[in-house]
Amino acid sequence: MRIQIPLLLVLSTYAGAIAADQTKLGEGNIIAQKTGPSSPLVQAAMRVILKNVRAIRDETLRDATLDALRNPATCVAHRVRVTDEVKASILKRLTEEGLLLENKDAKTGVFPPLTNEGSACPQLPLMLNAAPGSGLGGHHSYPGGLAVHEAFNLQSALNFAMLYRKMFGNDVSINRDFVIGAPAWHDWAKTMVLQWNADGGVFDEFNFGGAGRTDNYGSAGDSRTGAHHILGLAETMARGLAPGLVITQASAHAAPTLGNEYKVVNWLRAAALIARIDPAAKGYLVIDKDGRWRLPPLNHLWDGLDLNKNGQTNLLPEYPIHNLSDADFVQSIPAVTNAELLLKTVAKQFGYDPAETATYNNKFRNVVLAFVGPERLSFTYSSYGLDAVVRAISRLKERKLI
Repeated sequence: MRIQIPLLLVLSTYAGAIAADQTKLGEGNIIAQKTGPSSPLVQAAMRVILKNVRAIRDETLRDATLDALRNPATCVAHRVRVTDEVKASILKRLTEEGLLLENKDAKTGVFPPLTNEGSACPQLPLMLNAAPGSGLGGHHSYPGGLAVHEAFNLQSALNFAMLYRKMFGNDVSINRDFVIGAPAWHDWAKTMVLQWNADGGVFDEFNFGGAGRTDNYGSAGDSRTGAHHILGLAETMARGLAPGLVITQASAHAAPTLGNEYKVVNWLRAAALIARIDPAAKGYLVIDKDGRWRLPPLNHLWDGLDLNKNGQTNLLPEYPIHNLSDADFVQSIPAVTNAELLLKTVAKQFGYDPAETATYNNKFRNVVLAFVGPERLSFTYSSYGLDAVVRAISRLKERKLI
């Protein structure tokens, strides 16, 4: 059975949502922390992530990554003893350096609420297995979707590295630790940025890392990006992780190729201000002879080459590999869009009304997506029709999950 479902049906679910107070911990976090970890799909994703992270050879990177991903008491390093005064100072610096446009939401956007805020050990409001991969309606936007997203991206990065070696020789040097560590860390800060509201929706994400006009060393360019990207970099910097790993992590949203080095540079500059470190002293950035911030040439074979004339001598293969691996949204966003339409179409068969936003999201939409997955729902409909989708959801009802 095939049906035409208007997009308006999807949008209507969120039309009546009331903006949540993002200065406080998400009121829906507790519900999500029960839903996500109970899902076999999310559990399998966590196993994939942790198995690969345990294979990291560098002890410092391995231990820090495992701590961040699975320890509910992990300390958020870049927020240690960050008072309101410190926040104001950092926001002022970001604005002065063209990395942030003044905005009433900047404080909560750059400093989302944490447990034990301002202490020596501020803690995450959500774990990976309860956080969404993006805002409601976006990719992996269900409890634990972040773990599914990270597992897919991590495996994609490993596959890309394997293919490059297979095509161009096993002696090609690609740092496996970076290929694993960068996807594991890249979206980690979504556990802070994308908290759950009481109505089953998600915090709005703030964008910064540029002013959006002349971010390319004074020329036209826009390096603004989601807060999670920069806050994750601030965390790996604050934990003292290696420049190669951090720059690989920073390349998720744009590889520093084809004229995009300035974006990665600006994200690292912003993260360094938030982490309260000197990026040059720590080796994350260098200043060229024209006084511009640039990525450092980390491979010793490039020592002595002029960065101004040879702009890509600061490029490691791990950077574009990580960027390529973060492209699952091409499939996962349409999958969520399709799944939203399907769920609204069949909701009343299961006793749920999309107009009753909180009940619909918390007890039906978020549960079905966490346990079945938008991709599987979309694939099922494409192959077998709406009746097969109903059967898949009915199995959850039989288990009294919805």
